[in-house]
Amino acid sequence: MIWQKQTQITSQLKTIKLGIWAVASMRHEVTVNEAISEVSENAITGADMRIAVIRMDAVQTDSAALKELRAKKENYEKKLRDELTSEQKILEKEKAEIEKSQDVLSPEALQRRVVDYQKRVANLQRSLTERAQSIEESYQRALADIQEKHLDPIIEGIIAKKNLSLVIDGRFARTGANVENLDITDDVVKALNKKVSTVKMSTPKGF
Repeated sequence: MIWQKQTQITSQLKTIKLGIWAVASMRHEVTVNEAISEVSENAITGADMRIAVIRMDAVQTDSAALKELRAKKENYEKKLRDELTSEQKILEKEKAEIEKSQDVLSPEALQRRVVDYQKRVANLQRSLTERAQSIEESYQRALADIQEKHLDPIIEGIIAKKNLSLVIDGRFARTGANVENLDITDDVVKALNKKVSTVKMSTPKGF
């Protein structure tokens, strides 16, 4: 009986697969040439190309505004680490007191104290995690704000002024040593420092 049911199921699956194959076979598969039929044949030639590179890692480390933003983030992180150290000392002391009181407290009282201790540990872990996430979120929002309001317009302005065709992230580019006017990182940093020197970072939750 079981074998007959399995045979029926197998037969049904084959029928479904055949049906799917039949439907798929009716669809016209688009060729590559058909897919790119509307793409223009025009392309830029070597003589027309004006290329530059930006080392975004250097922009982040060298610009005054981004240095300040990074320092603010690190300051909040230090406060969080200091608080963690302080709370850990308190919890370690409490844990030692609970261990000493095992022979003094009743099983019920001891259990209540252990549960209370575990809740405090869990609450501390949750609070630290949420506040660490809030620091990162505030930092990323400030970073995005700088990029949108200051960095992107500067890069676009330099592209227009130099009539550039392409700007590449220098971290992923390999260039020769004697290529002049290729790296515009310093130009971007100087312009960014001139446009903005200080930034706001919203206060993370819990601070």
